[in-house]
Amino acid sequence: MKKKNIIVGLFCSLLLGSCSLDYENTSAITPDGVWENPDMVNAFLTNIYGSMMPGWPISANNTDEGMNGPADMSQYVRGEITVDNCAQGLDYKNIDKINYFLANLESVTVLNEDEKKQLRGQALFWRAWDYWGKVFTLGGVPLILQPQDVSDLNSLLVARSSTSECVKQILADLDEAIASLPDKWENEDYGRIDKGCAMAFKGRMLLQYASPLFNPNNDQQRWQDAYDANKAAVDFLKSVGKGLYEGNFADIWYDEQNKEVIMVNQYYYPDHALSQNAIRPEPLTRDMASQNQAILPLIMAFPKIDGSPLVIDLDRLATDLNYNKQFMTDFYTNRDPRFHATIFCPGMKYPCGNDLPNGMNFWNVWRKDGVSNVTLIQDEMSTGMPYGANFFQMKGLDDLEKLYVYQGETDWIEIRFAEVLMNMGEAANEIGKSDEALQVLYDIRKRAGIQSTDGKYGITATSQDEIREAYVNERFIEFAYEGKRWNDLRRWKRFDILNNLKYRSTLYPILEDYSIVQNGQFDWTKDMLDPDVRKLFHFEYIECVDGDKNIYRFNLDLNHWFYPIKKGDLDRNSKLEQNNEWGGTFDPLK
Repeated sequence: MKKKNIIVGLFCSLLLGSCSLDYENTSAITPDGVWENPDMVNAFLTNIYGSMMPGWPISANNTDEGMNGPADMSQYVRGEITVDNCAQGLDYKNIDKINYFLANLESVTVLNEDEKKQLRGQALFWRAWDYWGKVFTLGGVPLILQPQDVSDLNSLLVARSSTSECVKQILADLDEAIASLPDKWENEDYGRIDKGCAMAFKGRMLLQYASPLFNPNNDQQRWQDAYDANKAAVDFLKSVGKGLYEGNFADIWYDEQNKEVIMVNQYYYPDHALSQNAIRPEPLTRDMASQNQAILPLIMAFPKIDGSPLVIDLDRLATDLNYNKQFMTDFYTNRDPRFHATIFCPGMKYPCGNDLPNGMNFWNVWRKDGVSNVTLIQDEMSTGMPYGANFFQMKGLDDLEKLYVYQGETDWIEIRFAEVLMNMGEAANEIGKSDEALQVLYDIRKRAGIQSTDGKYGITATSQDEIREAYVNERFIEFAYEGKRWNDLRRWKRFDILNNLKYRSTLYPILEDYSIVQNGQFDWTKDMLDPDVRKLFHFEYIECVDGDKNIYRFNLDLNHWFYPIKKGDLDRNSKLEQNNEWGGTFDPLK
């Protein structure tokens, strides 16, 4: 059973203290009183966690991972960008809260120095987290490190610090946090930021700072710094029992508090439940539906069980029925185990409690009616499926009926050991440690369950460029639906990968003889792993699920990599400069 942090309960009990007009209420909460009560000091920090801890992302819509639905393709990825439609604001709400906490913590007398040191370390981590989010988006931003005097308007107008100055401050905060935090938290404190988490985030941040987005001249010292930080994180995490999860890949999300978890948002019903309605298919959810549908690049990215790539010949798929049938077998069977753990494929079991009648699987497959494709599920459930990619997210799903889709409890792992390991491996490749970089890829694929006779698990890369590309591909697979793809493509400056796709494509399994359904001879409880079932279908390639190829195509601008600042922020602060990519004078690379 999950346990909520007891600080939350203490905070609530203090809020509910008695109230009377006949005596001084010494238990009432006042601004000064917060710092005289250790539970309230901890509750203040818990509030910072609550406003900043990331949760499950729904972010596949703008990448080669997926889509939310036909014609739901953003202006940004279609290349229709202006300052107005992609500008980002500067929100300092969390920074202000953290600075206020740090300033008041110094004078707290109800906690000992070790307790204060640990609280300060956590707050510094979150300040570094917030600032790096801003810098990664915009480049350098105004550095505010103390509470501001809102009565002095001129003092609120602060110029942008350079990107390098911001990075220096972020690293200073993280280094102090690392020195201050415990090796790990236990019991009700599990999930708080510990030393290993801070080290892992430092490694992530330095990897991004070393990447082409910030490092177009390929400064080798940045890659060395990234390698050193990630190597230190890997070594430390191993020393406290962390490592790659040793069970089934899918269970990383369900086996709570396992060794791969480094930074986690713990969900539990009813106090902190996870809403999963948006990523579930329309007949099996309510309100928002059918987001994060996997498109062709993702469903093809997962290799075969021996690690070799799955290749599709679209011409033969359309003209050679025997080839089509064999490809369908190769597609559904003997794949990298991460495939079915990550993506739901039509005609397979879907976790939806008892919503599907009589033990049937989810048959969001298609038949030809002479005009359009119609889902088979309509015949059994009296409800249809809208057009789309029709491959859905499986990773992290709770087994929930439609009535309970807002009651999910699957923890979100923001940083897992696999990422730290791959961050180290990617940096190792850039400083000439190719053997070390390759070993990481072998370890990742071995844990995934890929079978190998030569110890290379299907990895054929040998040169630095080939290994670099192997990391691009492996991160796509390993971290699918974990909110990393867009940031990876951007930091690598690889929007060409999306542009080369042109359209969001998919495959539809087509039932060849609809009469078996009409005659009641179709067994809805079987699935596509059964060869007798597969022989009833063939694949049809849908080149552009969005419909209009002139409008809905990847056309990302390759000259804009940092976002602009919103006009409203520039108008309020005369000292702010706009980024030079957007007509301003600020250089995010300095």
